[in-house]
Amino acid sequence: MNLALWIAAGVLAVVALFGGITKTFVPREKLAQAPGGGWTAHATNGFVKTLGILEILAAAGLILPAALDIAPVLVPVTAICWVPLMIGAIVTHLRSGEAKVVMLNVVYLAVAVFVAVGRF
Repeated sequence: MNLALWIAAGVLAVVALFGGITKTFVPREKLAQAPGGGWTAHATNGFVKTLGILEILAAAGLILPAALDIAPVLVPVTAICWVPLMIGAIVTHLRSGEAKVVMLNVVYLAVAVFVAVGRF
């Protein structure tokens, strides 16, 4: 079970890091043209960058506390924080007509719940 939780947290961390770096460093106009990024056309630069930074922090929070054995309770706390982020992503993608991306968000949501429950 511990290995499955590490793999799940690692997968979420990679997703969060990739998404965070993209939102933080890729211009919003370019993001709006990418598949699943249409919602950024209607968002401010600050909002998109803030989401990106939060996702980078989430990536760190899903791995580093347990790996360094410093406040490992932060791993499930981070996973719980990922849940409302994914709910917001689901709602946003549905409103933008990006239904294909919604299924990925549902999977990420389920993995976050698995990590949160397993680590608590």
